[in-house]
Amino acid sequence: MSATAPAQASDWFSHEIVGQDITRIWEPHVHPYFRSNIFNVRGRDVDLVIDAGMGLVPLRPVLNLPRAKPVVAVATHIHVDHVGALSEFETRVGHREEAAFFEDMADEHTLAHLFRAQPEAVGRSPNGAWSPQRFRIRPAALARILDEGDMIETGDRSFRVLHLPGHSRGSIGLLDERNGDFFAGDAIYRGQLIDDLPGSDVQAYRKTMQRLLQIELNRAYCGHGEPIGQNELRSIARAYLDSAR
Repeated sequence: MSATAPAQASDWFSHEIVGQDITRIWEPHVHPYFRSNIFNVRGRDVDLVIDAGMGLVPLRPVLNLPRAKPVVAVATHIHVDHVGALSEFETRVGHREEAAFFEDMADEHTLAHLFRAQPEAVGRSPNGAWSPQRFRIRPAALARILDEGDMIETGDRSFRVLHLPGHSRGSIGLLDERNGDFFAGDAIYRGQLIDDLPGSDVQAYRKTMQRLLQIELNRAYCGHGEPIGQNELRSIARAYLDSAR
C-alpha cells in the first residue's frame, strides 16, 4: 500500500486492554515486519511503558500517563521497532549487554537501515515532512542498567528481569511471578522467530527456548502479535528446538 495523507496522532496508534491494568498499543500503519507492541502497565506508584515502537509519531501523548506519577520506560532490546520513542521518557532501562548502544542509537545496533530500505515501510505518512531516508532514532541513554534477576517495582507488582538472548544479545523479559504476567519482548511470539539478524545467536536462542519451557506463567505479552498462554508458548519453544539447526 502506498503512503497516503499524513496520519493524525490519534489514529496512528491502535490500543486494547489485554489484562489487569495492561494496555497493548501498536502502529497499524507500519509495515508488519516492524509493527511491534508497546505495553503500558499501570502500577500503584509507578507506571511502566514496555518498549516504545517506531517513534514516527509522538507516543507519550497518547498514553494518558498521570502527570505526577513516575514512569519507567523498559526496552526489551535495542532494535528499531522497540526503541523509536524511547527518548520521550526520562527514566529508561535496558540490559547491560546493549546498554552502550542506547547512547547513540547507531544503525549497526538498532538496524534502522532495514526499515529505511523497506519499499513500503508505512501505509500512510506519519507527518507531511516524513521520508524513509530522513528517519533517525534519537539517542536515549539508559538511566538504569539491568542484569539477570533485577527487579522492577510498581508498588503493587514486582517484575523479575530475565536475560533471554538469541534474537539479540541483550534481549530481556519481565516476569511477574505472583500474577503470572510475562512480557517476552521478541524472545517469543506467534509466527516465524527471527534469529538471523546482526547480533542474533542461534545457540543462545536455543538456550533461551529451553529456559522458557521451565517458566510458569499465565499469559505472555509478546513483542509482536497477540498475547499467548503458557501451553502455546511452550509449543512454540519446542518447535524451535526441534527445527534443524
